[in-house]
Amino acid sequence: MVSLKSSDPVHTLPDKLFVFELANNHMGDVEHGVRVINEISAIAKEFPFNFVFKLQYRELDTFIHPDFQNRMDIKYIKRFSETRLDRSQTKRLVEAIKNNGLLAMCTPFDEPSVDRILEDGFDILKIASCSFTDWPLLERIAQADLPIVGSTAGIELQNIDNVVAFLTNRKKSFSLMTCVAEYPTPVENLQLNQIDVLMARYPGLRIGYSTHEDPNETVPVAMAIAKGATLLEKHVGVPTDKYALNGYSANPAQVRAWLAAAHKAYTMAGIAGRRVEPTKLELDSLISLRRGAFTKHAVKQGERIKTEDVFFAIPTEEGHVTANDWSKYTHYFATADIPAKGAVLSSNTQSRHVRAEVLSIARRVKDLLQESQVVVPGEAELEISHHYGLEKFDQFGITMLTVVNRDYCKKLIVVLPGQNHPEQFHNKKEETFHILHGNLRIVLNGEEKLCTPGTVVTITPGTRHAFDSENGAVFEEISSTHFVDDSFYTDPAIAQNKESKTFLRHWL
Repeated sequence: MVSLKSSDPVHTLPDKLFVFELANNHMGDVEHGVRVINEISAIAKEFPFNFVFKLQYRELDTFIHPDFQNRMDIKYIKRFSETRLDRSQTKRLVEAIKNNGLLAMCTPFDEPSVDRILEDGFDILKIASCSFTDWPLLERIAQADLPIVGSTAGIELQNIDNVVAFLTNRKKSFSLMTCVAEYPTPVENLQLNQIDVLMARYPGLRIGYSTHEDPNETVPVAMAIAKGATLLEKHVGVPTDKYALNGYSANPAQVRAWLAAAHKAYTMAGIAGRRVEPTKLELDSLISLRRGAFTKHAVKQGERIKTEDVFFAIPTEEGHVTANDWSKYTHYFATADIPAKGAVLSSNTQSRHVRAEVLSIARRVKDLLQESQVVVPGEAELEISHHYGLEKFDQFGITMLTVVNRDYCKKLIVVLPGQNHPEQFHNKKEETFHILHGNLRIVLNGEEKLCTPGTVVTITPGTRHAFDSENGAVFEEISSTHFVDDSFYTDPAIAQNKESKTFLRHWL
């Protein structure tokens, strides 16, 4: 069995890879699950393709809100609870997959499940459509050293762009799959031309097709292959007197017919050239599977709700702020008191989206650095200081890049036109400013000094200093070691601002 790692090139995922999605079709019965794996694997051996069996992991004790653990009147809570398998049982399923010579893939729906996937020896990680923009989960998945396949049902192109950039910047090996999250999907909603859209937009990625149509349909898989999809996925199961199959999972005979049709091509296309709008049924299906934000403790009206103040769980309700909405670029403020374990909703919060502001700052900093012809280390993190809040950054603030911080420290400071850095002092650090570009006005203990390129100013510990630039400036700050607790502002309001900095790692 070949072991796949994210350090391998994307094309090393096996070509003509067919994914058998077991999902909950093991019915919570490990013996039945092993039977499904064995019977479907026997059929797979008849065809010259590569195959992978896919499971799903959820840590139900935390995935489901504690007040809803036994709510059998809620569809997905009932389904997941009744088909729960323990660790030894899921490991048996993984062993059965590998004993049949197939690769093993798994979809985590929460962060603890990623750890479990790594411990159980899976080869590939899958991101479900409902989790495609679940940023807390994506951060954990990106830390794993496995190839990643993501489904894109109902996801806007801008969000797909964001996830592609996220994984690319982290040098992950990943592929995308077109998908429609209606179960089963009517023929008129298959939209197979979306394969063309993704292939044109992301020419460096492998694009696949995950199916939920009636399992008697064999045309779609042939069309998908004809369009260039090299990853194909279908839900599978084995019906018995005890266990029936749902309307979108294929039985062994249907799997054989599906694989036999894999080299046929004919026309069954939807809208071409643009991302199709998801149906209400599809969106409702996705929302019902997304984790909602709940408060860990009571939150007062007017307070900002931070990541450490919430946990994510199902079920969601109408207007719920979900893990998919949660991002460092979106700030939420309570507009009413929210009790502990209360839902964070659009009706009891106000959101502020700062992504455009942050990216605008990064762009202007890059423009000024290019104008100054100062060479910037590519790996340097951009630190944006907004002393009175991001909304006042153009008036009060600076950006800086720490080049080195050892017994000695060097930073590059960028002051945009019209910016003012409020007065501060250091008790430990001595620093020297070397002006590289533009004009900088420095005020030292109340005395002004106008600095031009080449000016060198040394600031001793305890010296109060502020600076500003009318037209923009770039200078080096060379100092003794920088300590995070050694900057003291004379305006106490700045010290009370706990959100005075934003950091960008991949900004160049």
